[in-house]
Amino acid sequence: MTHRLRIAALPALLTLSLVVLGVYSILGHTASRARAAGQAQPFTHQKSNVVQAILDSGDGKINLGEFKNPPSPICSTATSSATNVNTDCELTAPHNETALAVNPTNPLNIIASANDYQLITTSGGTVKETIFSRAHVTFDGGKTWTTYPINYKSYIATGDPAVAFDANGTAYLSTLGFLFSQGLGCCTNPDVLVAHSADGGKTWSTPARVASGTGSFGSPGIFNDKEYVTAWGSGNAIVTWTVFNDGKGGVTINNPIFDVVTHDGGNTWTTGAEISGSAPFCVGAQGGTACDSDQFSVPAVASDGSIHVAFESLANSTTGRNQYLVVKVDPTTGQRIAGPYQVAQLIDGITDYPIDAEGRQTYQDSQFRSNSAGNITADPTTPLHLAVVWSDMRNSTLPAPSDPYLAKTNSDIVVSQSMNGGVTWSSPTVLTASGDQFMPWGAYDASGTLHIGYFDRSYDPANHKFGFTLASEKSAGSLTFNFAQVTTTLSDPTQGDRWFSGLTVNPNFPHPSSFIGDYSGINVGASGVVLLWTDMRNTVTFTTRSGFGEDAFFALVP
Repeated sequence: MTHRLRIAALPALLTLSLVVLGVYSILGHTASRARAAGQAQPFTHQKSNVVQAILDSGDGKINLGEFKNPPSPICSTATSSATNVNTDCELTAPHNETALAVNPTNPLNIIASANDYQLITTSGGTVKETIFSRAHVTFDGGKTWTTYPINYKSYIATGDPAVAFDANGTAYLSTLGFLFSQGLGCCTNPDVLVAHSADGGKTWSTPARVASGTGSFGSPGIFNDKEYVTAWGSGNAIVTWTVFNDGKGGVTINNPIFDVVTHDGGNTWTTGAEISGSAPFCVGAQGGTACDSDQFSVPAVASDGSIHVAFESLANSTTGRNQYLVVKVDPTTGQRIAGPYQVAQLIDGITDYPIDAEGRQTYQDSQFRSNSAGNITADPTTPLHLAVVWSDMRNSTLPAPSDPYLAKTNSDIVVSQSMNGGVTWSSPTVLTASGDQFMPWGAYDASGTLHIGYFDRSYDPANHKFGFTLASEKSAGSLTFNFAQVTTTLSDPTQGDRWFSGLTVNPNFPHPSSFIGDYSGINVGASGVVLLWTDMRNTVTFTTRSGFGEDAFFALVP
């Protein structure tokens, strides 16, 4: 999701000249306001708000190259055989919201991406920032990573990247693109962009605009959010995303799911089609529209070529709890042809999480925002076999105290599977563990075994630090799992963050992270399960302050 970057505690003598924007958006209710007013609010999206965006004539320099359109390749990491490998080779800056894909024609070729920030301080004391989604590419199975740029032309920032390969090895990278608005403030509401590459991620097409935003932050218009791409066959890909239809003051009227498809390798795309249906299974709607609230769509292609899209949808406008829904869409046109079918009710409402200083859902002793979303994945051995994974608070003590420093949270990973193409779903299976587990991503391997990667605080008795865990089915379809810690070092988002350092609410937790991203990524190739996550193990120094960084770390589990 789009978001804001706050560079905390810069000396007063430095002038913040942010080349692009620091913006944020969240899936969630304004819990603090709702409780203050004594009434619940729908579990829906808060529009992106500009924190600071000062126009700058240049894009910022990195040696001889430019931030926006640097020479290609930009740089490469040193070759490493470590268990965990940092995929970033640029200057000190954060990376979060990770995605990756494995080339089916060459399992050593993997493309990763993330919200990719570029920061420098000029000799005159000016801090310059850009946010452009890069392609982090390896051709040796993750030992060496090279960063390649994508030419975003007039776009001033991008975010929410996703990557995919089709069966022929054409790569696709989708992201949101922001433009400067004309007399409307900093930025237009984002477009949905997709670039493609025929050489494993070294060179990329000019991104195609597959959906246009209208208006700007806080105005009437269309705000596109959280796209995701999946590809299949020869030159076929699908992108799904949320369309926030905004009225006066930028207030959301509704937010359905849309999609587009391509059949010529990303050169042309269909017109966007609404696929989510109208407020299915929702109760407690106020005024008839409060339940038309959908977000976090992810498509999956089954082995017979059928396409299923899972997304979260408001289930109860009083409690703010969501449901997971699945629809089936036509692979040729992208039009919905079946569903929505309900997977499960989620325990992720207004009083199920503590609330951070900005009114967003979080966890014990924390200030970073979170949500319940995961993804859908398809078994390559059985076309009717699907799984949806997510996290929620069904095993936590409810209602949760609104103060995260008084709460004892216990978020768990949950999974449900369908054996009939998404029409009916098994009762939720909980991967029970101590502490908080969140932001899962699932993928099947070639044998039909389900793997789920997720952030995991069970390694820390205090429920503060997280590692990254891989849960792998003991046998295909069993929904019983073996667990392995992927990370070799734990990360602490509760204090000491250098980048997204939120307001110190509790003196025992100075400089807490307010943002580590909204999702992680795993995938499966011929060599094993590949995983990419936001990692905070490295201490970084920028200007005069040091703290934990945010890097996109990679691991391969054979």
